[in-house]
Amino acid sequence: MLSRVRDNTGFKTATAEELPDAKAVMDPFHVVRLAGDALDECRRRVQQTTRGHRGRAGDPLYAARRTLHTGADLLTDQQKQRLETLFTRDEHVEVEATWEIYQRMIAAYREPDKARGRQLMTELINKISHGVPGALKEIITLGRAGAGRGPRTPPG
Repeated sequence: MLSRVRDNTGFKTATAEELPDAKAVMDPFHVVRLAGDALDECRRRVQQTTRGHRGRAGDPLYAARRTLHTGADLLTDQQKQRLETLFTRDEHVEVEATWEIYQRMIAAYREPDKARGRQLMTELINKISHGVPGALKEIITLGRAGAGRGPRTPPG
């Protein structure tokens, strides 16, 4: 039996108690949403660490917040330049790594071949579920959220 699970601890606990043989799955939309949330959390954490305050107009990470959520294949030249400039700074390496994971999830979700999309998403979830450097806290959390839950086939 399959149980669609959102990232809701109470629901997961109740489902596990009532349906112990059920396998939890997450649909790709929610996996991508969780990756976007991880990207936002990482950007905010790095912003706070490097600047000592929340994002403000003129702060590079704050200025790039919407661009970071744009699919790499949809970026304008100006947006690409903004990200290139952002990622040249060593202090933004955690944001860059999280952004790359996010982009890979978007690519898997958008894959026209459903089987290939599922394979890409499963491989990525498996990869981020183990051996991620401790500095990438948000990716570790994302990997834990996806571990043990097979993604459902991407829509298409």
